[in-house]
Amino acid sequence: MNILLAHFRVGETDGVSLEMDKWKWALESLGHKVFYLAGSAGSTCADLVPELHYLEPFNDHIIHNAYVSRDDYASEAVLLEAIEARANEIAQAIIEVIGKRNIDIIVPNNMWSLGYHLPAAIGLMKAVEATQTRVICHHHDFHWERVKYSTPTSQGIQHLLDTVFPPKHPLVEHCVINRIAQSELKARRDIDSTVVPNVFDFDGSDWKIDEYNQDLRERFSIKPNDIIFLQATRIVARKGIELGIDLIDAISKQREELIGKTLYNGETFTTDSRLILMFAGMCEEDSYLDSLKEKAKNCNVELLFINDWVGHSRGEKERKKVYSLWDVYSHADIITYPSLLEGWGNQFLEGLVAKVPMAVYRYPVFDLDIADYGFDIIDLGNKHKVNQQGLATIEPYTLESAVDTTVRFLFDAESRRSHMDHNYLIAEKHLSYSALKAILSDIFKNKA
Repeated sequence: MNILLAHFRVGETDGVSLEMDKWKWALESLGHKVFYLAGSAGSTCADLVPELHYLEPFNDHIIHNAYVSRDDYASEAVLLEAIEARANEIAQAIIEVIGKRNIDIIVPNNMWSLGYHLPAAIGLMKAVEATQTRVICHHHDFHWERVKYSTPTSQGIQHLLDTVFPPKHPLVEHCVINRIAQSELKARRDIDSTVVPNVFDFDGSDWKIDEYNQDLRERFSIKPNDIIFLQATRIVARKGIELGIDLIDAISKQREELIGKTLYNGETFTTDSRLILMFAGMCEEDSYLDSLKEKAKNCNVELLFINDWVGHSRGEKERKKVYSLWDVYSHADIITYPSLLEGWGNQFLEGLVAKVPMAVYRYPVFDLDIADYGFDIIDLGNKHKVNQQGLATIEPYTLESAVDTTVRFLFDAESRRSHMDHNYLIAEKHLSYSALKAILSDIFKNKA
């Protein structure tokens, strides 16, 4: 079959783009032909509909008027007419792609679940009904999980959320990425769905320091005995990155006790060894980043931003080397993954593949869908409070325990190796490409 994977962007390092790459591999290995449809192609090839771009100005305008304040439209009817008009344009563009590629099945990713792009959702439905193309949705997040979409400016917008996100339609089937979403979708919309967990390519991922990436530390002025805490996610508030700053701050207070000890990699921790929180992902919430910078300054925690030089794959920009995300993982000493909310957790899987210890806040999906596998983590607990600055905090005893585990993984090479190998073997068995291929084979069979 010819299958069209659709999203607002592809070929980037965000979780949805990476997960789409995995579905593409699995579906192609099953003999299907797979195409991308998006607003931007990143480092890959896609049929582009510019109106789908995740930073498209008109959609930003609609988001404000639909969810914040209807400042630019005289009435709800005028706002809905503007959405409908743009939806018609998008529908026509999608219909043309369906025809050009002779598409049998469309797989929208978050386009009918998050509420982010109202014209795109309506336009996609118009295209599906006009062409009678079957759809298998891949829902990563839902609008009811986000405060951003919780107070629409009118009943008309709420009606769209209640009927299109996602739609209950005979041409449409649904896949979700965790059991919480599965039960919520059934309770809210009486829609059945199949759980498809996030997976990773364990067979094709041999991440290590090599000739290409061996200069990464030197490139960013990081010494061999400095410690890199890698925050690989995008910079958005729900990632709870402030908890990573708290962890580094607490470890720094033990500096005197650690000086002279041998790190797991054979280097010696000295008086001039730095603890660096390094960011490889893009910033999508400037005000949150400002809060993180202020907190880090107050805690004397060093932040390093290298996102401009990290891409979906290796390359070149401005005649300078661009590293892949996997290159960055190869140099990480600890991964901070303190997300307060995740649909599943791509970066957690990446940490398992990289065999790097992870400081994890046990967000709800982690506790329900992941914890039972028995992974060894640096546990940041599953309870937090929000302070006056709007940042998350955890109990001191939880932080102290996390510090102890982190120090063990930094200075006890044998313990680190055995626990990371343990994690890898569990994930390879249950969360690999072969597992995804088997699940998708059942979902897509006899759909032509």
